[in-house]
Formats: sequence, C-alpha cells, structure tokens
Amino acid sequence: MSRKVTRRKFMAATAAGAALATFKFPSPAIAQAAPFKLGLLTIKTGPLAQGGIQMEQGVVTFLKEKNYTFAGRKVDFISADTGGNPAGTKTKAQELIERDKVDAILGPLAAFELLAISDYVAQHKTPMLSLAGADDMTQRKPNPYFLRPSACSSQAMHPMADFAAKELKLKKIVTISEDFAFGYEQMGGFQQTFEENGGKIVNKIWPPLVTPDYTPFVAQIADCDGVCQGFAGSNPLRFMKTYAAAGLKYPVVTGETGGDDALMRAFGDEALGMYSCCPYTLDLATDSNKRFIAAMQKDYKVDPGFYAAGLYVAAAVVAAGLEKAKGKSDDKEAFVKALRAVDLEDTPRGPIKFDHLGNVIGDFYVRRVEKVNGKLANKTVKTYHNVSQFWTYDETKFLAQPVYSRNYPPLKS
Repeated sequence: MSRKVTRRKFMAATAAGAALATFKFPSPAIAQAAPFKLGLLTIKTGPLAQGGIQMEQGVVTFLKEKNYTFAGRKVDFISADTGGNPAGTKTKAQELIERDKVDAILGPLAAFELLAISDYVAQHKTPMLSLAGADDMTQRKPNPYFLRPSACSSQAMHPMADFAAKELKLKKIVTISEDFAFGYEQMGGFQQTFEENGGKIVNKIWPPLVTPDYTPFVAQIADCDGVCQGFAGSNPLRFMKTYAAAGLKYPVVTGETGGDDALMRAFGDEALGMYSCCPYTLDLATDSNKRFIAAMQKDYKVDPGFYAAGLYVAAAVVAAGLEKAKGKSDDKEAFVKALRAVDLEDTPRGPIKFDHLGNVIGDFYVRRVEKVNGKLANKTVKTYHNVSQFWTYDETKFLAQPVYSRNYPPLKS
C-alpha cells in the first residue's frame, strides 16, 4: 500500500530535516577534552604569606599568557590556602584530590607542609610540582609522582658557600635560620661546602618560625667574619633590620628566600651589600623574563621574586608535559613520565631540565644588593650553570650520608 505525501507535508519534512542538519548537538563526552584541573596549595596568612601570595600570582600570570589552555584543554584553576601548617595542608590536599579531582597539584610552599602530604599524594597517584625544598623528596625518599622545578632546600646554598669561601674569602661564619626543616637543610648545605673549602661554622642559631623579636638571637652573633641567614617569607626583613640596629657590620650571605627580589621594595639600607644565591633573578635580561616581569608589574604592581617565578615555571612544566602526553592526563604514570622529560630552554629563570629523581637542574645566580636609581636591587655578580641537587658531589656518596638536619653536619667548634 502506497503512502500519499502532500506537498505541504513534504515541505514541512524538508524544513525539519534542514533544522536537524544545522542544529549542533553536543558531541559525545568521549570526543570532548575535559577541562584540565590544576590545584595550588599555598599560604596566604602568617609569616610566609608574602611568598605564598606571589606563588598564586605567578601561576595566574602563566595561565593568562596561555589563555587558560594547555594542550587544547581549558584549565580549571583551584587555589587553596593551607594556613601554613601541616594539618591544614593535608586537609586542602584531600579536598583538591578527592572533591575537586585535580589532575595535578602545584605547591606547597614549606618543607614541613610537603612532608606532611607526600605519602597521601603518592597513594592517590597525583602529580605534584612543589616549591618546597625538603631535600629527601628527591634524594633518599623519592616520591615517584613528585617533581621540583624550583630547587631543593640546600641547592642554592652549595654555590653560595663556594662563593663565600672562594670569592669573598670568608673564614668563620655564624649561621642563623628558622627552626624547621627548610632552615636545617639550607644551613647544612652551606656548612658542608663552606667547610670543605677551608671555612669554619662557629655557631648555629635557630629562632622559631614565629619570632616577635630577633634581638636575643642577634646578640649571639660573635667571633666571626660573616653571617649566613636563611630566613623566608617576610622574616628576612625583620631579621636584617634587627641585625643593623644592633650595629653589626659582618657581611651577610643568604639563599633563595633571604634576599628575594620581591622584598627589595621593603628593605632599607640594612640590606645593602647582602649576597644571595637564587635560581631566579630579576635582572636576567632574556625576553622570557622581561615578558614575565612586565605582566607581573601590570597585573599586580609588584616586581616578581623567586616564589612567583618558581610557580610560573612550574605551570610551564605542566603545560609542556601535557603537550608531550598529547593532552592526556588520565594515565598518571605516563603523565608523570612526560612531565619529567620536559626540557625547557626559555623560562624566566633560564633553561631547566630534571634529573632521574625529579629535581631540577638549572642556573643559579649570586647577587649583591645595590642601590640603583635610588632603589635597592639585586645585581648578579656570578652565575653557576647547570647546578644539580648533588652539587659537585658523587651522588652515591652524597646519598649515603644523612639528610642535612639541625645537627648534621655537626658543629665542630
């Protein structure tokens, strides 16, 4: 039996067909690249907040530059304030992993935070790229899902000690730093290299992280020809002001946080002449660094320092790793392998690559605080190229010794 189709029905059917042809139905979920979820653990309160805020600014600067898109996938960015304590860091890490389902975590800032969550993050196979030093994370107790694009705690202090002994000709130094893991590992690295170059550590002083007045600790500095301080966050400002107020004139050397570029606007003349060693320096005259500085000044009206640059570079590593993984992050082992294979020639800190344990190898800059056009600024005086976490030491022998601690290397005097 034939079916009669009138002209009116034919035209209606044709119109409907045309509408179906032009209407864009949602593609199946499998054909769409889901957003890449990037989490940040940082600190926005307390003495380390100055660095934590710059960490977030550094990440956002890179995301804006890339239009919040990595390897063709839109990036959902989730920032979490840890409060600067291990318990808060663990809670925020759990939220990022279990609630927000992040593909990777940037941060945290402090070594004690990192140590509190390392096992948990590894159990959940979540790639983590941290600013925190915690030497053993890439040495004796490596986490297979961890990368450090910044520096381990002692990494900047080995070249700083080399410079202090060979270039500044210092012989007897007092070390002073906060009484926690980052401080121990900084001072341990400095002590080992300094003493191997003929120097001597005459005293090691450990103020608490939250110290209202450094005067009693500064009063212990004596019988030396130099001081090595390892303070972080805003603490270098208070220490150096107390140091100058006490009338002390010994030259001061420090690592990546004690002379941070972002602190220069807050320092006074008490910082003049201070030497620091850092994997980032504001005066690195590359196009990449100039673009980074211009973006930070435009959006935040600040000069970036180590904290901002470190997280900008960490985000760049994630973007490059995702490209290597062809935009796929669901296979965590493959994604981490791609991240560790990243080799970047052009970053604000210069070229970087990773060793087999996931720690960065890159240039480190020794700078001296000078006054330029009436303002304090770090001026690079020497660059140490391709510095690894093992410095010039044999890796096997280095790992056979204990991790740097409050009492290792021991005070010999």
